[in-house]
Amino acid sequence: MKNERSYCGELNQGHIGKRVDLAGWVESNRDLGGLLFMRLRDVTGTIQVVVDDSSPRDAREAAEGAKSEFVVSVSGTVRAREEKNINPEQATGSIEVCAESITILNESLTPPIPIDAKEPIGEEARLRYRFLDLRRAEMREAIVQRHNAMQAARNYLSARRFLEIETPFLNKSTPEGARDYLVPSRVNRGQFYALPQSPQLFKQILMISGFDRYFQIVKCFRDEDLRNDRQPEFTQIDMELSFMDGHGIMGIVEELLAEIVRAITGTAVTTPFPRMTYKESMARFGTDAPDTRFGLEIADCGDIFGESGFSVFKSALASGGVVRGIAVPGTDLSRKMTDRYAEEAKRLGAGGLPMFRYNGEAPESGIAKFISPAEMTALRERFSLDGPAYCFFAADTPATTSSVLGSLRTMIARERNLVDDKKLAFLWITDFPLFEHSAEEGRYYSTHHPFTAPKAECAAMLDSLSPETADSVTAQAYDVVLNGVEIGGGSIRINDPGLQNRVFKLLGITPEEAETKFSFLIDALKYGAPPHGGIALGLDRILMILLGKQSIRDVIAFPKTARGQCLMSGAPSPVSAEQLRELNLKIIGT
Repeated sequence: MKNERSYCGELNQGHIGKRVDLAGWVESNRDLGGLLFMRLRDVTGTIQVVVDDSSPRDAREAAEGAKSEFVVSVSGTVRAREEKNINPEQATGSIEVCAESITILNESLTPPIPIDAKEPIGEEARLRYRFLDLRRAEMREAIVQRHNAMQAARNYLSARRFLEIETPFLNKSTPEGARDYLVPSRVNRGQFYALPQSPQLFKQILMISGFDRYFQIVKCFRDEDLRNDRQPEFTQIDMELSFMDGHGIMGIVEELLAEIVRAITGTAVTTPFPRMTYKESMARFGTDAPDTRFGLEIADCGDIFGESGFSVFKSALASGGVVRGIAVPGTDLSRKMTDRYAEEAKRLGAGGLPMFRYNGEAPESGIAKFISPAEMTALRERFSLDGPAYCFFAADTPATTSSVLGSLRTMIARERNLVDDKKLAFLWITDFPLFEHSAEEGRYYSTHHPFTAPKAECAAMLDSLSPETADSVTAQAYDVVLNGVEIGGGSIRINDPGLQNRVFKLLGITPEEAETKFSFLIDALKYGAPPHGGIALGLDRILMILLGKQSIRDVIAFPKTARGQCLMSGAPSPVSAEQLRELNLKIIGT
């Protein structure tokens, strides 16, 4: 075979009259008697190969024997198609290659999944035969675009003095919110490495070591329940910078994301991105990762229903809860739909979903009989009602009402086609609380991680922290959201060992535990740690959104199932008794 070849999808009218050498897979083969049309595919796309009276006999014989997914090489001359045969839907639809020689390089069994399928293919079959699934145009495009995104990130960051530095995969187990994947050590019997949930500690060490701008496109591992936007191993664009505040870091990230969007979609992104505090986001959208492509915003109605005759509202307010609601314009919600919304509210922990229909003049149905004229006047203003609408309410704790109404607004928006899927709505969420308090466990947890710095004006509050004041200690943390999905999170880190120890104490991490788990970071902080901060962007989630996929499995070459299995390779799998003996391990139950 020749070393130099042309690529199918890169041929164009500029190649007309030129001789080319191609290699790839047979996508289809049609024999029309005197003419034979073969569609040849490689990583760039497809081209039509024609065998006609001018083609040698051995080329025709090879073409006749080449079935779907056979691997072949073709030599021939590019020519223009007859005008009536031009296919405008294909990039190479105005040209074809007249074959001078065809060689079958390898044969193929009949594929168990169709490579050129127009109808959906079951995901189990796609993952079992991933080596075939990756030949399909949409998967091939996703993997190529993934490469483009990573190259755009590397080029952008390298041009701004960032250094790409690798950090270890085998490290000690540290508490970072999810279960670690553990790796037993053969030479250190009874001891384990942990695969990194993130490079957090090492990238902070790099800042202390003087490498003031680090990045890495890195695999991370978390043993957690999976869903469409989670995998046990996922990829982050990881960054850390010294001598820069959060606003500066956000500015760099915005331009980086704009470069990635440009590389993937060819469109421009407006910067800077809008910014919203955590409290405002929860109040207006019920979530800290809101989709701002549509309205249906949540409004607090507790002041309106302070004297309500409706016992559910009265009871919730009397017990320190809240009454909040959303208004859905129109008259086209069926009873079946509203019943389904109520069931969803119950699933999320609410006792129900009080509602009424506003006909443009007065409330009717549902809880309408409990709505006084004064309350309706206030609700019209609160919800900006200028016509018929449905009003839904949640009366419970702030957390429950946020969960219910945040989920409900998204569900309704999807069902009523209120979401513009072509729009990219970036948003920064800032001013998170530094801690979350668990009443059940009687302890505090880090909202982000234990190395996040509080705002300077909040540091003094740590010594008098109580469950009632926990959410008033604000972190120097920031999340970037795209179309209702958190695609990255970061913060300014603690660089003072005294402050770090105070935070550890509040989190219930004893000095002995801190020494065991974080000794190298604690030691490093004592030797001139610069102010620093960073962020980790979820590459898989970004690509899922930009490419219009419903799962990150569709932008990863070899993903796992919801049970963490690779159906193609059979991982995870049992290991031999000898391997277990070498590691001093014994399986005691299955």
